[in-house]
Amino acid sequence: MYAVIRTGGKQYRVAPGDVIRVERQGTGTEGAVEFNDVLAVSGGEGQIAKPGEARVVGEVVEQGRSPKVLVFHYKRKKQYKKLRGHRQAFTAVRITEIAFAGQKFTAPELPRKQPKATKAAEHAEGKPAPREAKATARKQAAKKPAAKKTAAKKKKK
Repeated sequence: MYAVIRTGGKQYRVAPGDVIRVERQGTGTEGAVEFNDVLAVSGGEGQIAKPGEARVVGEVVEQGRSPKVLVFHYKRKKQYKKLRGHRQAFTAVRITEIAFAGQKFTAPELPRKQPKATKAAEHAEGKPAPREAKATARKQAAKKPAAKKTAAKKKKK
């Protein structure tokens, strides 16, 4: 089963489990996003959904910005050049459920990713910060006596 939704001025064909990149969205409640503007739903025969009949729900996977697009304006013989860059903000959404006419189609549940530990959290746990660890390593290296070069030269002769 799939549905055609409209969001951010664009239309997307989605099925449960698909990940789509849409214009920047608010995260909603606990990262859930609901698309109410459903244009069509595939049933036994392609059915057209009226507003409010169908519902598409997704969860926010990632938010970010696309790679930079350079826009260069140029007019020959007029010494006119203008260079601008643009990075479009996006929200990656994984479609979890499509509901229509009393039927529900859901995507298989995926395990949640654990957030990466930050340096501040590691420091709070008692682990030394990276700078402190480097400083202690330098101090320990300074305490070791340097090998004598003269003794090594005498052994070679």
